[in-house]
Amino acid sequence: MKEEHIYERDSDGFLYDSRARQAMAPFADTGDDLLAFEAAAAVRTAHHAVERLRSHGSEGRGLSAGALDVLIRLSAAGHGVSIGDLARAAGVSSRNVTGLVDTLERDGLVRRVPDRQDRRSVLAEITAAGQEWIAAFRRPSQLAMRAMFQGFSSDELLAFRDLCLRLAANQQRLSAHLRRIGSDS
Repeated sequence: MKEEHIYERDSDGFLYDSRARQAMAPFADTGDDLLAFEAAAAVRTAHHAVERLRSHGSEGRGLSAGALDVLIRLSAAGHGVSIGDLARAAGVSSRNVTGLVDTLERDGLVRRVPDRQDRRSVLAEITAAGQEWIAAFRRPSQLAMRAMFQGFSSDELLAFRDLCLRLAANQQRLSAHLRRIGSDS
């Protein structure tokens, strides 16, 4: 079992990870650089914490985190969704989603149906059993998220959400820029 890491507080009372600070210091030229590296490490740590909690809940019910993500997306859609659209929404390959849909279909939680708009295509659609699975997972998920974000005010959660999405938007802009300059070469 992984040991629990205790975080420290800086002189202003903000939490920081002394191990991350030590590891990132050689990469930083300035204090702001170090803060950016530490923030990235903190985002990674938080992501892993949420994913561990999420996968613990879903795997205890027989689904991987990826399969859970597909099932939630299909439940929210309320209709069939193409493999390509599921892959784009999840930020993974169509091949990955095909494997997840295969597993969910084998478990009776999803079915493939013909696409009425395009006879060459099929859609993944949640089954009644899949909807029941989601309904049974909803309450434990609510309790887990409340526990995970215990002590956060609504304003802090809004700010946290905003900061995370701004970070994701910056990454998307950077990726688009790198693709453009890569295609110019």
